[in-house]
Amino acid sequence: MAQTIVKVEGMSCNGCRGKVEKALQGIPGVTDVSVDLGTKEAIITGFASHAEYVKVIEDLGFTVID
Repeated sequence: MAQTIVKVEGMSCNGCRGKVEKALQGIPGVTDVSVDLGTKEAIITGFASHAEYVKVIEDLGFTVID
């Protein structure tokens, strides 16, 4: 399985973390998601595209940092 780390700006609480995790887990091909508020990283396991991750995160109102 491929693992991707995406930096997400704007997350500040467990509610934010939960929204991002739930949205990313809804992408077909994603098998696991873990979000770390301290590092502001979403660690995604699966076979979806980076563009899909970015779209889902930005649709929630957060910013992806490349």
